[in-house]
Formats: sequence, structure tokens, C-alpha cells
Amino acid sequence: MGALKFSFAAVATLFATSALAGFDPSSKSNVAVYWGQNSAGQANSQKRLAEYCNDDKIDYREDIKACQAKGKTILLSIGGMTYSQGGFANADEARRVADNVWDMFGSNTAAPGRPFGSAVIDGFDMDFEATALNLAPFANQLRTRMNSAGKPMYMTAAPQCVYPDAAMNEMLNGAVDFDFIMIQFYNNWCGVINFRPDANPNPYNFGEWDAWARQTSRNKDVKVLVGVPASAGAGGGYIPAGQLDPVLQFSKRYSSFGGAMMWDMSQLFRNSGFLDGVASSLNKSGGTDPPPTTPPGDPQPEPTSGPSPGKVPQYGQCGGEGYTGPTECEPPYTCQGTRWWKSCK
Repeated sequence: MGALKFSFAAVATLFATSALAGFDPSSKSNVAVYWGQNSAGQANSQKRLAEYCNDDKIDYREDIKACQAKGKTILLSIGGMTYSQGGFANADEARRVADNVWDMFGSNTAAPGRPFGSAVIDGFDMDFEATALNLAPFANQLRTRMNSAGKPMYMTAAPQCVYPDAAMNEMLNGAVDFDFIMIQFYNNWCGVINFRPDANPNPYNFGEWDAWARQTSRNKDVKVLVGVPASAGAGGGYIPAGQLDPVLQFSKRYSSFGGAMMWDMSQLFRNSGFLDGVASSLNKSGGTDPPPTTPPGDPQPEPTSGPSPGKVPQYGQCGGEGYTGPTECEPPYTCQGTRWWKSCK
């Protein structure tokens, strides 16, 4: 705690596929891609940010301005998997750090010590994957400063698909006004790889998050983006664009659906055709009929948990990197998957 020790994990680049513009809260075809972490791990696998923004499908200060000039929305993602400082000692400290972050990246371009110089980002993404204290006052102070920026700015979050999210529930439980969230539907048993339209409950729990958007979120117009790995090497639970299409069409039935998120840019541009496939799926007509109160194949809108002690049921997680739960499947299922994520099939 104390001091400014946040890991600024990545920059999220957003655009609406239909207009090749920035985030559109009325659209179901927004696309977000994380840039900066180079998860592909090769010297040439991540280009400058501006190169991706020159693509009609998608020194740093110059790149941010170049992307914004092309209508892209640039968010700074705070936290990440490696963040371990635990948050803030109290609410006052959280607000002080938020003011420092704002001076570094917000519209106060006269402030000293700005990493991106005169470039002003378009908002902040909360991506905490371990419990941290006093996140709500931190985010709310940033929101207060954003509201006086004189331009549209966005507050977002990237929770795990398991509901409620263990690390960020304080913020997500009505305490913070989010414009949209980008749910990580991967590395978990509730990810897109386990989409089963005929299952009840459906392991893929978008319906649960739609209920959160309508009933729990402070902003009842919040949008929910489906987050996926951009390639098989980006995380557990990757599925090709063709297999992802029915998941996106299913998700479009919900009023909160706002598009897709992909992690990360270095993986995406090594996976030829994936971005085009996702964009095509998002721009398809359909998915406009409102779902019933509890759509077929979706769980009831109440918190769920991971596998219970004992044998793991069908589609439940049974292994993967970092997993510490039960590994034996209920018969006749067996534990299958990658080193990142395994489920009973």
C-alpha cells in the first residue's frame, strides 16, 4: 500500500466496427483490444500503437494522439495479473493517488511528470485480479476528475466471468459508475469455450452479467463486452472466430451486450483472420429479439461459484495453470483441455 505502485498494465484501444470510430454506447459492435504487454513474447510481435490504429479495423504520446485522431478510444488499464500491492491503507490515500494518476494521464497537461506528455487518454480500465483495499474511492475520485475533463471519458472494468468477481466486487456492486465492462470469458469454467445453447444452466454465463447490468450496476445503461483470447497462445479457452460466432449472436439478445474485447494485440495480429471474423460476427443483423426473463440455457441471476469439493460436474473446471480445486470428474466425463484451462467433458 501507499505510494503510487500501480502496474499500468496496458492500453485498451476501442472502436466501433460499423463506423471505425471510438466507443459507441448505443452499438453492439464495439471492439476493444489490449496493447502494451506483448504476450506473444517476440521482439517483432508487437508494433507501435499507431500502426494498429492506421489499420481500418484497429514515442507513445505521438501514438496516442495518432490513434485518437483516427477516432479510436484509448484507455489506460490499471492493475493486471501481476499487481500485488494490495490497494490503499484508507479512502483518503486512495483519493490522493487517484489525483496523482489524473495529473499524470488526464487533462491537466501542465502537471509535471507526465509519461505521455500532452497526450490525454480517454479513460481508465480497472483490471484487478487479486483483492485490493479501497478500490471504490480510488475509482470514484478518478470518475469525479473525468467528469470535469471537458470531453467524453470512460470508466471501465475487466472482471473474470465468475460472478461475483472476487477481486472487484466492491466496485461492481453498485459503488462505481462504469460505462462498460469487458468480461474475461476465458481461463475459467464460465468462458466461451463452454457455451452450450441447449444446456440449463449454460456454463457460459453472459445472462448472469446481463442481470448484473440491469439490477446491480450503478449505471443501468452499462454495456457488457465479451472478452476472449486473441489466439490459442493468449490464454485458456480460446475458440476460432467461426466457433465464436454463435456465442456472439446468442449474446446479442441481451440489451446490455456491447461488443467484444480481445487480449492482446500482439496475439491478435499473429492470428490471421480472427479480427475480421469477430468484426463480421458483430456486424451481422439479428440478435434483436429480447430474451425471456431467464433465457433458455442461462442461469438464474444469482451468484455462482466454481466447482464444489468432490467430483467436478460436466463443463466444470478440473485443471489448468493456477487451479487448486478438485480434479476428478463425475462419470462418464474426463478432464480435458490445455495447460491453461481444463474442464470435464
